[in-house]
Amino acid sequence: MRAARLIKMVLLLQSRPTMTAAELARELEVSERTVTRDAQALSEAGVPVYAERGRAGGYRLVGGYRTRLTGLARGEAEALFLSGVPRALREMGLEDAASAARLKVSAALLPSLRDASRTAAQRFHLDAPNWFREPETPELLPAVADAVWDDRRVAARYRRGTDEVVRELDPYGLVLKAGVWYVCARVAGAAGDGPFRVYRIDRFTAVDAGEERFTRDDGFDLPSFWAERAEQFARSILRAEVVVRLSERGVRALPYAVDALAAREALAAAGAPDAEGRLTVTLPVESEEVAHTQLRALGPEVEVLAPATLRVRFARDARRLAGLYGD
Repeated sequence: MRAARLIKMVLLLQSRPTMTAAELARELEVSERTVTRDAQALSEAGVPVYAERGRAGGYRLVGGYRTRLTGLARGEAEALFLSGVPRALREMGLEDAASAARLKVSAALLPSLRDASRTAAQRFHLDAPNWFREPETPELLPAVADAVWDDRRVAARYRRGTDEVVRELDPYGLVLKAGVWYVCARVAGAAGDGPFRVYRIDRFTAVDAGEERFTRDDGFDLPSFWAERAEQFARSILRAEVVVRLSERGVRALPYAVDALAAREALAAAGAPDAEGRLTVTLPVESEEVAHTQLRALGPEVEVLAPATLRVRFARDARRLAGLYGD
């Protein structure tokens, strides 16, 4: 533990001209007295650390000293590529690895570039969860993340409806979608062309990662797989159709009210506008109930033609609105 702290102290001093005892104590999460003892230990070990007194004083390294401890470990290098996603790093238990990696990179940079991490953080931040939803970190996410990084097979128990199912999984990759964590995995022992599946991590009730490792399929590409699976999922839930007439404003607003891909394809397949400038569109939807909720956002810019039951719903809405605003 102390050895890691001493290395971190050297890297901090190498990346900055001078640091006070208070600054080092804050970065290392120790007392100033411990900082003093650590600086003495480094000096006795041959690291040229010295302290300057006064208002502009602090700890520093003798000019030109460079440590050779800046090589990135695999875990640190992998975490570094995710360093623009701080919340995700914390949830996966990789924050410490990312912090060490950033320190090593800062120590290896030219002095003129050592503020790169600060300037980047001021210019880019990813806030993944949806608005008005407080995301909950799945309790078992760190265990799943460890298995993903190490290519370790896991015995997982997860909820499927009202039942619990046990599977041995080869976890290939993690995806954070709108604040929800998923793991893309293949059932252990499946043939080389066995299907990959997607599991919500908050539905796992137990995860046991042993020492057995699986051999990754080099042809698996996580971004491509997720994009394809997400499109398949979006299409799979669009099991019904409605026919609507849209005003010009309704045409522009439709992709924001319903599934955007379904809206674009439906508009592309539509014919020419009628004499009133309205466009008749056959739109795939999840259900009549969902279509009723979504299309209400378009107000008078949409007229439902079919099915008749949905048209009756909108006629009922129109009468209620007329009763409220008729005067």
